Amino acid sequence: METTEQIYRHLRDLRDHLAAETGRFGEISDGEIVMMMSPVPQHGLAAKRIVRQLDAQLPAPLAAFENTDTDDEHLGKLRIPDIVVVAEEAMNTTNPLDPREISLAVEIVSRSNPDNDYVKKVADYAAMGIPDYLIVDPRNGTARHLWQIVTKDGRRVYDNQVTYTFGDTIPIGELRIDTSDLPRYDDAGGP
Repeated sequence: METTEQIYRHLRDLRDHLAAETGRFGEISDGEIVMMMSPVPQHGLAAKRIVRQLDAQLPAPLAAFENTDTDDEHLGKLRIPDIVVVAEEAMNTTNPLDPREISLAVEIVSRSNPDNDYVKKVADYAAMGIPDYLIVDPRNGTARHLWQIVTKDGRRVYDNQVTYTFGDTIPIGELRIDTSDLPRYDDAGGP
């Protein structure tokens, strides 16, 4: 029987091959490759506005980066958070980021697969040791901050969460994210 690491390496090779063939990237979780749809422009606008706010507040050497692979081979997981806060030096690699170097992961919820951000990534980011996770949901104009990882039943999970509405300013440690100018998805559909 193959180990989690062996299965992960096989899936990672397949994912990289598919990306080279199709130009689309996927994540790996629960022994599966999860192919991602291209997001709508409003998704990118929300991410850019959050990155600008974070970069204006982060002390060197920290910075905010978009769409960067992070993986934990032992857990068999590779995720691509919409935004990560990490030391710039951690980005000077061709390998995925070590999730233990990420202080904050942010996801902008897509219409097509919200459970990925609200359920699967909540479990994966806690298991990977990312201390703060922010879910921004342009579908309904809310945001949820999850933090403080604890162990329950042998699993790492987030122990605290607070939900905000667009217009609120979200405190994450010393950082503040103003949600008043984040776009809501229009009625045209899309991720």
